[in-house]
Amino acid sequence: MHHERLDHWQHNHVFGQDQKRSGETRTLIVVGLTLAMMVWEILAGIVYGSMALLADGLHMGSHAVALGIAAFAYAYARKNAGNDRFSFGTGKVNALGGFTGAILLAAFALYMVIESVGRFIQPVAISFDGAIFVAIIGLVVNGVSAWILGDAGHDHGHSHGHDHGHHHHHHDHNRRAAYLHVLADALTSVLAIVALLAGKYAGWNWMDPMMGIIGAILVTRWSWHLLKDTSKV
Repeated sequence: MHHERLDHWQHNHVFGQDQKRSGETRTLIVVGLTLAMMVWEILAGIVYGSMALLADGLHMGSHAVALGIAAFAYAYARKNAGNDRFSFGTGKVNALGGFTGAILLAAFALYMVIESVGRFIQPVAISFDGAIFVAIIGLVVNGVSAWILGDAGHDHGHSHGHDHGHHHHHHDHNRRAAYLHVLADALTSVLAIVALLAGKYAGWNWMDPMMGIIGAILVTRWSWHLLKDTSKV
């Protein structure tokens, strides 16, 4: 009687999740940078009386939470990569992290709209020089963070887990979410700088709430695309 070993036909669904991805280390570094800048911007916003700077700091705070979720998703996926309960691998945990990040983006967009409407009604006096300096530093930090995250959309070269040696192009939604959070932070920093410069040199105080609304629209668009991508996984 011909016998074949059953394990010859078995394969696992560990698509490289048991390996520590570069995205995990990079995300942790960005979390540290974001937290440090968040504290500075919030304190500076209070000291300089800048609601735009304070809102940008709170924005970075919400993204620090989202980036923390991204880092946790990486670690959780790696720890449970060989767990049979995850029948299709733990890559879905990364997608869930990206989905959660997109939800937080949408929630912050709503906050930006509410805050901007409040500034239209009751403008706030700002110490422009100090606020502009801190906002520029925030933009630089966002640029460095984006560079650290690098190619946010993909991780290359992970084995499928079959004996045939196939390699699949794997989308890292979790890392993409982290990258989009950094881009959203950079956007709000740019808008804050523009609004502060317009208020200082042209007296256009209305620019502050207007830029907040424009930023909310763009952030909503980004979060919507990310929600669609991650919900397909």
